[in-house]
Amino acid sequence: MNRLADATSPYLLQHADNPVNWWPWSDEAFAEAKRRDVPVLISVGYAACHWCHVMAHESFENEQVGALMNDNFVSIKVDREERPDVDAVYMTATQAMTGQGGWPMTVFATPDGTPFFCGTYFPRPNFVQLLQSVATAWREQREAVLGQGAAVVEAIGGAQAVGGPTAPLDAPLLDAAAAKLASEYDATNGGFGGAPKFPPHMNLLFLLRHHQRTGDPGSLEITRHTAEAMARGGIYDQLAGGFARYSVDAHWTVPHFEKMLYDNALLLRVYTQLWRLTGDPLARRVARDTARFLADELHRPGQGFASALDADTEGVEGLTYAWTPTQLVEALGEEDGRFAADLFTVTEEGTFAPHSASAPQGGTPDGKKGVEHGMSVLKLARDVDDAAPEVRARWRQVVGRLLAARDTRPQPALDDKVVAAWNGLAITAIAEFQQVAAVYVSPQDEDANLMDGVTIVADGAMRQAAEHLATVHLVDGRLRRVSRDGKVGEPAGVLEDYGCVAEAFCALHQLTGEGRWLTVAGELLDTALAHFAAPGGAFYDTADDAERLVARPADPTDNATPSGRSALIAGLVAYSALTGETRYREAAEAALGTVAPIVGKHPRFTGYAAMVGEALLSGPYEIAVVTGDPAGDPLVAAAHRHAPPGAVVVAGRPDQPGVPLLADRPLVEGRSAAYVCRGFVCQRPVTSVEELVAELG
Repeated sequence: MNRLADATSPYLLQHADNPVNWWPWSDEAFAEAKRRDVPVLISVGYAACHWCHVMAHESFENEQVGALMNDNFVSIKVDREERPDVDAVYMTATQAMTGQGGWPMTVFATPDGTPFFCGTYFPRPNFVQLLQSVATAWREQREAVLGQGAAVVEAIGGAQAVGGPTAPLDAPLLDAAAAKLASEYDATNGGFGGAPKFPPHMNLLFLLRHHQRTGDPGSLEITRHTAEAMARGGIYDQLAGGFARYSVDAHWTVPHFEKMLYDNALLLRVYTQLWRLTGDPLARRVARDTARFLADELHRPGQGFASALDADTEGVEGLTYAWTPTQLVEALGEEDGRFAADLFTVTEEGTFAPHSASAPQGGTPDGKKGVEHGMSVLKLARDVDDAAPEVRARWRQVVGRLLAARDTRPQPALDDKVVAAWNGLAITAIAEFQQVAAVYVSPQDEDANLMDGVTIVADGAMRQAAEHLATVHLVDGRLRRVSRDGKVGEPAGVLEDYGCVAEAFCALHQLTGEGRWLTVAGELLDTALAHFAAPGGAFYDTADDAERLVARPADPTDNATPSGRSALIAGLVAYSALTGETRYREAAEAALGTVAPIVGKHPRFTGYAAMVGEALLSGPYEIAVVTGDPAGDPLVAAAHRHAPPGAVVVAGRPDQPGVPLLADRPLVEGRSAAYVCRGFVCQRPVTSVEELVAELG
């Protein structure tokens, strides 16, 4: 029988009607494999994964394939987003065996979970042959199979080892990291490397802070150019906002259409900080519309933010988003249709020309290659933010009408599970956006009403998500990884959950001045220090009392999201600055030391750690503004506008309960005052904007 009907994961529920006797990840599944003396087949994927859908349609929905799996294996389906620990262990095994990894991931293991053969996507004929070969090898060559498994476990144990070399993450190392990123920069298209090209959000956050600390113009230009190229490319939704996961080409044209919460949260931070530092109108617009996308498209009322929008619509990748010139005319009329085709680069040939560099690779089960030839992804041919007012007005009107037309099309599915870590990233991003918008938006601005609407909706979504994490995901003092429909799931939180949520609560404390968020952040960090610590200042990704896997993961590198270690370091640094408790900073410095040897050599995989390293080099600054008007005081605005890398900023009444930075800091002669400290060393209070800017310079 298929046992997925009661799962909380949308990905598992997609497979609940397969003719495969799927088990969720559980002790009972492995016990059944031991009882039957058959191997375990572990299939790992996620709900928005295009090729996971393809393999499901080709193989898992096929009666003959299902019978072959049921007769010879115990089959376990795993949502990698719900169980990142399981995914990490078996992905390491897959990479060790094949030299690469990806999803869907297909792993054959012994009844104790030891992997002995790993791969990714298999077309149906190959998969059937593989199933037959593995079943035969298990029956007739058991000793060789077990030997292969022992070798894989040894390999992944070494790959996940802790206690390696350490080094201070100092200025020369961060300078070297910035220089190496510059050497790998694609000066033509923006970003780093070639196709496929992923948004390098964490590297850009690092480069922005590096520019702030050093004044390096190259770091700022790399960020500005890459941000503009992505925002004008097809990877960015030109109608509704929000970024796709990656582009299949090197110039950001054809996206892999799934939209992930974590990408959009991290990119919101990039565009917000670029807007703050430069005033760039494109960065302002994209930050605003990405915040709106998070609040409108991914937020679940009364809960948190959903995980992703699917890549496929009705089995075709990109069906919702692509256009022909004729469709534009049908939606807009002849004149505006031609205007839109020119502005958004919609041509008769289309973006998906056969054999072009932009054409999606592979095919769907019905033989189509994504959307058909002659369709185009919308991308901006030229800048609109600096265009004449009448052009901007026409562009906005066209966007609204096209979006209304697109809303009548079939829409991609939503993976509506709430992941703690990714919600933490979203809360932090929106909190930063709210602070910058409060400084830079005036009633005279062209988009003031729209911006006000976005900030109101985003603020509500952010607060609901934070409440959801604090009341639903926090169970008996421990974080749970996921929830769905308001119900918390069983998987325990991993290190990235504790780090990202703690950092988010520190950001919310700064935005709201409410002490309870700082209190909960400290409790989460204390739990992480007690249960995830490893020798030499490192951290494991799973707790000491978590389920035992064939290896205990401890990956220090930042990939699609910050590593658990980097996320925790960020939370420790922010909390230490907000409370003045040095032991959290000491733990952060020790953990950064375990990542430092990687930073100079592989900065593309340590962006978040390097970003936090810049904050520590800067101080980070601790800025407290005592005032009766936190929302309107010019000192508060100046503090946010000129905050150095990683600075914490708190504003409110003197001695406000639960806010350590406001303790014992009175008004000065009845006037608002700013208290600036750096590394726990404080300057005299200042009462003018000019004095504050000078201290922050």
